[in-house]
Amino acid sequence: MSTQSFQVDGMTCGHCAGHVTSELTAIKGVQDVRVDLVAGGRSTVHVDADRELTQSEITAALDEAGNYTLVGR
Repeated sequence: MSTQSFQVDGMTCGHCAGHVTSELTAIKGVQDVRVDLVAGGRSTVHVDADRELTQSEITAALDEAGNYTLVGR
């Protein structure tokens, strides 16, 4: 099991965090997603998966979830 953490801009509420969690959980191999929400700021998203996720997988999931941006990768 691998845990990766990502910085994400654009989340403003629990509803946003729920959308991001749902889309990331849909990626094959993802076991758990936890969001440390900073409303209107840079939130940290922790993903437990059975493999390392690619930047393109994370970016695609964020695009599906809404107007959220992966930072610093």
